Amino acid sequence: MPNDCEISVEDLGEGYKAAISRDHRFGTDAFLLADFAAAKRRDRCLDLCSGCGIIALLLLRNYRPRGVVSVEIQPEAVELERLSKKLSGAESFEPLLADLRGWRAERPFDLITVNPPYKRDGTGASSSREAAAVARHELECSIFDVCEAAKRNLRFGGRLCLCNRPERLADCVSAMRACGIEPKRLRTVHKNAGSPAWLILLEGRLGGSGFMKIEPPLFVRGEDGGYSDEMKRIYRIDLEVG
Repeated sequence: MPNDCEISVEDLGEGYKAAISRDHRFGTDAFLLADFAAAKRRDRCLDLCSGCGIIALLLLRNYRPRGVVSVEIQPEAVELERLSKKLSGAESFEPLLADLRGWRAERPFDLITVNPPYKRDGTGASSSREAAAVARHELECSIFDVCEAAKRNLRFGGRLCLCNRPERLADCVSAMRACGIEPKRLRTVHKNAGSPAWLILLEGRLGGSGFMKIEPPLFVRGEDGGYSDEMKRIYRIDLEVG
């Protein structure tokens, strides 16, 4: 279990529960990425840099794919994922402790999701907590490492969906293309209609042709300052019954 032993459980609805700790928790970007990826029922899914396993759990809750494997390098995070699997009764969820830089699955996947470290190593203010620093900075893997892992583990025509900061868009596109993954779909996320993008959602296909669709921007807040209708849908606010 995590060293600080301060574990709490978030109820995701429909029987799914996520165990989190101070170092391994989740934010809005996980919900946005899971929604953007929109797994199909027939998909075998892989979540890289999985942290507490939130994206895997959301894919299972929302789309019921054939199964989701998660790969995470931090043992404490994987223990949280295994606890979430038990609490959720999610038999089709397989958390793995592994380094994505050398890991290869026995069978290729249809969909890979990844919420990678956003900051280049040596940029920005690094967290004083090691686990948080690994999650936020490219200490254990780079965006190129992520795309290489996706290339190894995707079927031809399979999808890689990732999120990152807007300033890393060129890095993400370059890394995808260097690994034979063609960027096909891009969406920017804004706090409101008057603010610049704070997140990008990018999809690529292994072996895809050169054509990318720019989707309408997603606004987290509406004109009244509350959640936009799309965010309410993503968060399932209107469906909650307490």
